[in-house]
Amino acid sequence: MDNRKPEQLKGIVDALVENYDTHRVTSKIDCMTQPSREVIKNIIEDLRKLVFPGFFEQKRLKSDMITYYVGDLLEDISYNLNKQIVKAYRSCNCDGQDEELIKETANTQCMSFLSRLPAIRDILYTDVEAAYDGDPAAYSKDEIIYSYPGLQAITVYRMAHELFLLNVPVIPRMMTEYAHSKTGIDIHPGATIGKYFFIDHGTGIVIGETTIIGEHVKVYQGVTLGGLSTSGGQALKGVKRHPTIEDNVTIYSGASILGGDTVIGTGSMIGGNAFVTRSVPPNTRVAARAVGTDQNKNISDVR
Repeated sequence: MDNRKPEQLKGIVDALVENYDTHRVTSKIDCMTQPSREVIKNIIEDLRKLVFPGFFEQKRLKSDMITYYVGDLLEDISYNLNKQIVKAYRSCNCDGQDEELIKETANTQCMSFLSRLPAIRDILYTDVEAAYDGDPAAYSKDEIIYSYPGLQAITVYRMAHELFLLNVPVIPRMMTEYAHSKTGIDIHPGATIGKYFFIDHGTGIVIGETTIIGEHVKVYQGVTLGGLSTSGGQALKGVKRHPTIEDNVTIYSGASILGGDTVIGTGSMIGGNAFVTRSVPPNTRVAARAVGTDQNKNISDVR
């Protein structure tokens, strides 16, 4: 045995502890417990069981037991989500907050979110319809609910978005990043997305925080709805940095649409690998070339 090992380890320990003090942003010391990624994952799976009853249970769901089933599941979700919201508030401010106010706020936000579940189900129904209508490879709506990664990502986004609107800290992003890790589809919970949204294939899609998407929009794999790179950083927080996609738009694989002032008009089609940095009028076809440069002044039909 190397007799120097304990001394070497002590040196590493001392260096790490000193580093923790130097870079406090990446350390959570003397803070209360943090929100749990594992618990958030379990909450997501339980919520999926509520919005798609009978699809993700391990045993048959009987109609004469549905009220008891929903009640038990909702109670579990309420308890766990409430605790995670409290932990999120504690985590965001280690300097101390009014504990009773935190608990009251968390409870209000949790119940407000749960009350939105019927409305979330309503809009998810339209997303399933859009996938079925838009994909001839889908042989049933059951197939879409069970297996389509696009619907999984949209489902998590729809739930996380409601929590985002309620100003719940941290958790909405944890939810969508869980979906991102499972599906390869990155939808920020702050994005605004209308009904009948269809993601086909999906891998590599990025939808930024201030993106606005209308109804009956179809997006293929590898699409980026992003912001233009700037040096503004945190100064741009809250500013619209991502594009607006109006109704009945189709965006094919690999396209990038960037910028907060960029609007894709109703009924337009953005071709694969197109790079778009300025607005296009309704019913425009954009092919795989840069749109936004001086030589593209007339873009009513770019091929």
